[in-house]
Amino acid sequence: MAVRATEWQKLPVTLTELCINTTLRCGQSFRWRKSADDEWSCALHGRILSFRQDALYLHYRAIYPPSTLHTPPHDDDTPTLVKHYFNLEPDLCKLYSQWAASDANFKKRAPKFAGVRILRQDPWEALIGFICSSNNNISRISQMVHNLCLHYGPLIGHIGNEAYHDFPTPEALAGPGVEQHLQKLGFGYRAKYIYKTAVMVADSRGLAWLDELCNPESPVFGQEPKPGGPLIEGGREGYRKAHQELLALHGVGPKVADCVCLMGLGWSESVPVDTHVWQIAQRDYKFGKGKHSSLTPATYTAVANHFRKLWGKEAGWAHSVLFTADLKAFSERLVAKTEIKTEEVSVKAEPDGSGVVESTTKTATATKKRVKRDVGDDEHQVVEVKEKIVKRSKRRKA
Repeated sequence: MAVRATEWQKLPVTLTELCINTTLRCGQSFRWRKSADDEWSCALHGRILSFRQDALYLHYRAIYPPSTLHTPPHDDDTPTLVKHYFNLEPDLCKLYSQWAASDANFKKRAPKFAGVRILRQDPWEALIGFICSSNNNISRISQMVHNLCLHYGPLIGHIGNEAYHDFPTPEALAGPGVEQHLQKLGFGYRAKYIYKTAVMVADSRGLAWLDELCNPESPVFGQEPKPGGPLIEGGREGYRKAHQELLALHGVGPKVADCVCLMGLGWSESVPVDTHVWQIAQRDYKFGKGKHSSLTPATYTAVANHFRKLWGKEAGWAHSVLFTADLKAFSERLVAKTEIKTEEVSVKAEPDGSGVVESTTKTATATKKRVKRDVGDDEHQVVEVKEKIVKRSKRRKA
């Protein structure tokens, strides 16, 4: 397929305001693919968007299919789409400061995870993506969503030998044989949920219904923002309405509904409480005792309300930073330093928030830690620093 690639452009965005290596792989969106040269790509809004980042700039370009070859360059809305998708308007450093001032635990953990932004995703994509997330992990969810696009989404173009498909429409997923095909592709019980939800949206509710559930302050791409109403204990009226209506769909429980509200409908006070967040609530916020000893519906609400009271209107955003810190893929960043006999091993912070192992000869006490090597591919590979010098030292003394 012939394509038209625009020139690389850049936006002045520091890594404390946006870190794509964290934001694009922390369980919000499941379609981004990273190349060997640290370039992230995904098909969005009828084009392939690609990103690279350095300490000062976000670099981006768009690749269009032949049908848009007639579009003049000055009509390209990609810069607006990039700012919209990454939700770049809020001052993230200011938000981190506000959250840290009201919460000592956030203040302790957040600096190691700067630049985590809540994406403004397409509501339909977010809905189906989080139906796939039920009792699942990020790697497997990503494979499922990739298969949905590969088999039912329109082909936009290629980067090298890699094909990029946009997200399938409700009509495409509501066609005959879809449920059975998804079963063969390994979707399990989620195949029925996806098919039945697609039928409901395609045949009766329509995508306009989903768009109308969006926070007016954070509307779908191309619409002007409006006031979203005052925040009360259980969330704004529009958030509670959206959450309730989503529960009527197949495969959507309270947690999935909150994920869609937060990452697809723009309700930033939405706090999805899954097992990771429940563990955080027990470990750091004194839940898990008395009437909240287990994750009942009442406890789910209590945890979410506690975070809303603690962090305010962007509670879901703040909670996502702590959620990211709790993911195994990022846990090695929490190690700051370790020392062993005759060799000091430390972790130097890199601009993208990852760490580089450095060593210098020095006498110190041996310890055992897990630290992240700079392996270039952002996988959670670790090196075990073993207590191996002590015996050598004893032999020398003898």
